[in-house]
Amino acid sequence: MKLIQIVTLFPEMFDGALGSSMMWKAQNIGAAKFEVIDLRGFGLGVRRRVDDTPYGGGDGMLLMIEPLMNAVEFAKKRDESAVVMLTSARGEIWRQEMARAAADDERGLIIICGHYEGVDERILSVVDQEISLGKFVMTGGEIPAMAIVDSVVRLLPDVLGGEKSAEIESFSDGETLEFPQYTRPAEFRGMNVPEVLLNGNHAEIAKWRAENSRKG
Repeated sequence: MKLIQIVTLFPEMFDGALGSSMMWKAQNIGAAKFEVIDLRGFGLGVRRRVDDTPYGGGDGMLLMIEPLMNAVEFAKKRDESAVVMLTSARGEIWRQEMARAAADDERGLIIICGHYEGVDERILSVVDQEISLGKFVMTGGEIPAMAIVDSVVRLLPDVLGGEKSAEIESFSDGETLEFPQYTRPAEFRGMNVPEVLLNGNHAEIAKWRAENSRKG
């Protein structure tokens, strides 16, 4: 079972994402377990403060080192070997091969959802990977964390169901997009399914699919 822990200021955002579809199935079959850690629970003082202004001036607020570090250390007590990820606009862009590597890795994941203008740089002392979804900025790291979790968990054994399901998907080889697919009816409003897919010749079908797969 892969333990995935998410450190966030907004734990309620994960209720639907982790309780539906393949994420629900992964938990149900014992392939994955999710723990959402409320960063506010490690906040300082009676107001549970987790952010402060940056040294040197500037706009915005930074997540403070103490609550972050305490939350990660709490997660590490559950899984000391876990890989720690931080969602960050400056991180490495997440790719399918990274999701596959994470799924194949027996270690669990701890994902820190970045927020505000960033985090105290000292948290990088315990971070293994900084991850970005792309060259754009989001309000917080919750949606990127959901995307990372989904892309990894669906690759765990028995989650998708079909033995070949993950192998034929887009980017399964690193760059090729999945070929076009069709289902019944064979004709709809004048739009027809390619004849080659209806003739039962598997060699011709395989050739057509290879020719019609696009490069990412």
